[in-house]
Amino acid sequence: MSTQPLVLVADDEPRITKLVQIALSEEGFRVVTANGGEEALQKAEEVRPDIVLLDIVMPDLDGIEVMRQLRERRPVPVILLTAKGSTADKSKGLDLGADDYIAKPFHPDELAARVRAVIRRSGGAEPGAGVIKFDDVEIDLERRMVTRNAELVQLSRTEWLLLQHLAANAGKVVLHTELLTKVWGPEYRDDLQYLRVWVSRVRRKLGAAPGEPGRIRTFQGIGYLLDVEAAPRREPAADVPARVAPATIG
Repeated sequence: MSTQPLVLVADDEPRITKLVQIALSEEGFRVVTANGGEEALQKAEEVRPDIVLLDIVMPDLDGIEVMRQLRERRPVPVILLTAKGSTADKSKGLDLGADDYIAKPFHPDELAARVRAVIRRSGGAEPGAGVIKFDDVEIDLERRMVTRNAELVQLSRTEWLLLQHLAANAGKVVLHTELLTKVWGPEYRDDLQYLRVWVSRVRRKLGAAPGEPGRIRTFQGIGYLLDVEAAPRREPAADVPARVAPATIG
């Protein structure tokens, strides 16, 4: 099976999908196309792409609605394509959860570079990365899915990226700077308060009671650890000192 990233492109203009397919194929990507929103949802379920490029304006389902439905099923990076190039339109698309936004017309080289950048930021797990299980939670790193009590947990892209990185390093303390850089980018590496807010959200999604850390332990001044072995601790979730002897710094 090919290990090259799989891109799903949805646009109701055949010339656009053809252009994107040629440009990305030449850069080594595998490309699947759809001519509308409904077909995009169907193909996304069939092929499980690594990234989806969506035209905002399509006759059946617009790109925003397709993105919403895709995210209900599993976290997947999305780039919006549109003829609208204003700052307001770009901000709206990003606020609604898009990972990037490219205005038509675009240069093929820029398109490929943006796709690579989003995939790199998304930090998709390698095939065979496995499944992490604890309590009533199951984290499937390969399929990018989380279930709790056998029901799918709805996670935003940011929540998934944060949990994915903790789960891939389960039992190890992941440094604040590493989490911030991997999930948000190097410009956020010192924004600890921002990280605390998102960690709190993920804790709630995993079932931790308000004010308690659940399985995500805090190590004061160091980072966070996803503890999948011991019984969950009933202690404040605030960043208080914790003993680091049982864990590996990584």
